[in-house]
This record gives sequence, C-alpha cells and structure tokens, in this order.
Amino acid sequence: MTDLLEPTTTLPQERRLVTPVPGPRSAELMARRSATVSAGVGTTLPVFVERAGGGVVVDVDGNSLIDLGSGIAVVNVGNAAPRVVAAVQEQVAAFTHTCFMVTPYEGYVAVCEELARVTPGDHEKRSALFNTGSEAVENAVKIARHATGRQAVVVFDHAYHGRTNLTMALTAKNMPYKHRFGPFAPEVYRVPMSYPFRDEPGLTGAEAAARAIAQIEAQVGAANVAAVLIEPIQGEGGFVVPAPGFLPALAEWCRASGSVFVADEVQTGFCRTGDWFATEHEGVVPDLVTLAKGMAGGMPLAAVTGRAEIMDAVHTGGLGGTYGGNPVACAAALASIETMRAQDLAGAARAIGDTMLPRLRALQERTPAVGDVRGRGAMVAVEIVKPGTTEPDPELTGRVARACHADGVVVLTAGTFGNVLRFLPPLVIGQELLGEGLDVLDAAFAEHAG
Repeated sequence: MTDLLEPTTTLPQERRLVTPVPGPRSAELMARRSATVSAGVGTTLPVFVERAGGGVVVDVDGNSLIDLGSGIAVVNVGNAAPRVVAAVQEQVAAFTHTCFMVTPYEGYVAVCEELARVTPGDHEKRSALFNTGSEAVENAVKIARHATGRQAVVVFDHAYHGRTNLTMALTAKNMPYKHRFGPFAPEVYRVPMSYPFRDEPGLTGAEAAARAIAQIEAQVGAANVAAVLIEPIQGEGGFVVPAPGFLPALAEWCRASGSVFVADEVQTGFCRTGDWFATEHEGVVPDLVTLAKGMAGGMPLAAVTGRAEIMDAVHTGGLGGTYGGNPVACAAALASIETMRAQDLAGAARAIGDTMLPRLRALQERTPAVGDVRGRGAMVAVEIVKPGTTEPDPELTGRVARACHADGVVVLTAGTFGNVLRFLPPLVIGQELLGEGLDVLDAAFAEHAG
C-alpha cells in the first residue's frame, strides 16, 4: 500500500503518548480558547496540533496521534504534502490575491481544466470556483434553478449539505446544525434515502428509488423540480451507502424529467472511496458535481463542475465571490491532483478499505453492539446499536470514541442518531500505522462493549 510510495513527511509515523490526552499545554490553550472563541464552535478532541503529516498529528505536548479523520476528509494527500507545500510557497511569493473577477490568473483556469478531466463523463464541462462545500452546494442550486427555470430542490433523509441558510434547509439533521437558526429557505423537499441497514429487508436500490420518485411526483411534481441533490455516500448522515441501483435510477429519472442531477461529492471526492469520485462506482454521470474538502490538500477551495450548457446558462456576473478560486488555494489543488495521480491514491484508498473492512467485520462478529459495517475505500463506518436491535446507542459510541482519543487515535462520530463511528484516514497512511489504529479501536470496544 502507501508504505511503498514516495515519502510524504519527515515526521515519525508512530503513535506516541508522553502525557495524558489532552496534555497540560493543550489544557492551557483550551482555557485561552474558552476565553476568546465562541462557545458555539465545537471541538471533537481537545488537543492543539503543532505538526502533522502522513498518518499522524503531533500535539503541543509531544503526543503523536494516529489520524483516522483527515480533518474530515480534507488532507487526502496527507498534511503538508511535499508538492502542496512547494506549490503554495511559490505562489505566496508571487501574489496572494487579485480577485479572479477583476484580474484573472492562470491557476484558476488550470484547476478548471483539471476538473474537466477528472470528473465523471466525457461531455464538455465548465467550472466555477468557491471557498467551501456549502458555497459549492448553494451555487449548484442557483445554477440548476437558473438553467431550468424551476424552483424545487429534492434532497434526502440523513443528508448533510452545509451550514449556510440554504444548505441548512437542505441538511436533514437538527442538532447541532439547524436548531433555532430558522426560518430556512423554501422550496426544499425531502424524500426517503436508500439505507440498507434500516430499510425493510430485501428492498433493492431500484425499489428504494421508485419509493423516492413516487413521493417526488406526488408531492412536488416532476415539472417543478430544478434539481435532485444527493451525496453518493452520505457523510455526516452516517456514511450511508445506498443499495446498488439507487443512484442510477435517480439519474435516469432526472434525465427523463428535465431535472438537474447534482452529486454532492464534497466528502466522497478526490480518491476517497477508491475511485476519483464515488458516482463512478456505478457509472453514474452527474449533470453537476459539487467539490471541496480533499481538493486542495488543506487549503480552502471548492467548485461546481458540470455540463457546459447548464453552467453557461447563468448570466455573466451571476457567479463568483471575492475569494473564490484564491490563487494560493488553486496552486495547492493542482499539486494535490498531481500527487493523487503520481501516487495512485485511488488505489491506496482501495487498499485501505481492503484492510479496514475485514477487521471491522470481524469486530462486528464478536461485538453485538456493532450493528452494521459499511463504506467504500477509505470512507468506512460502524453503526452502534443496542445488541439485538437497530436502536441507536449514541452513548456507547461516545465512550468508544473517547477511549480511542485517550489512547492516541483520532476518530470521528456521525449519523442522524449520533451512533456512527466514521473513519477517514489520510490516503498516504502506512499499513502498520493503520493496523495499530484498528488495534486501539478493538481494545476500546472490548473495554466498553464487551
């Protein structure tokens, strides 16, 4: 796997605990944080990072933690990846901003050229660059509405699409994302997702799609739908992998009805699932795709890429933003994409999945609280339930996560019910380090769910 790839960091790739987690220096910084940072900004693991690279993060107390989160699927190429560092340093020395809408620069165009190459489909494409996944999703809705002349947007149970007002309306989960932040944007309609663990047994992807489509046609009307927006594998909703056939059926319905099929690949994109994009797994070609997170090696950059006739339907000046396609972020994106190609990080993601999924399924066999193991490539999760039921157990999920943190492994939680452990290791993590992280996870389950 990635042990054989070119070195990505000089940091020792080891789990090393020299203080309790968090240590005294992190505790001191947390006190400063509490005095100056809004309490509305949460923290998963209260350690302050000093350096990071490969598969580890090193905190200010000298603890080296195994990173199974990648900053929520952002540093796919690893933290401070050599090509990214070099490209950013060169660009910073040249210029840091002009605003592409005022005086353009080649880096923005080059990123759009790369996106045309790597995103699904061989049709003519256009892109527009933004700063965050929420911005990308919001602009995809704008584009779809403008191109179709329609207003309704269809989204799915358990979806997560962002924290802006429109994307909060698109997101399914109330706490912590929507609670008391309304009123939300109108003309958003939610339909059932294909969720094999929680669907009636034997429901196929095609049948789940028919269920959703029937609801759209009855409650919204096909002629009113501007866009159907879906994560190919849901992220914050719990890494829900729809049954085979679900996505192709939705895409076909969109083609027949004149709606725009939008794939939100903010978390799944850029080699995370073992393909460059998750929709490729079933040969689905979206009309528009939203991108961010793993795109630029940790620099803030997002995009909407799609069919030229849809993207070009918007009037000149209708898309943009002061910082969108910042030149430093563009340089980072070009270097990240080059790294993904040179190191075959899609293949690395598949190898990570080949290691993780059997280990997690073995854990499931001996741990009744593990109700489901799912995912693809380096986007993998376990859903934790009360043994013998499908009742979510968020309390146990939290205990296992905290035990991993205390033992030097960064893991994340997710899910509408707060009962999913999700794993998003950097695609450059070594097999030995990955295996050690899974050992820690096994021990946490043995202690708290044995």
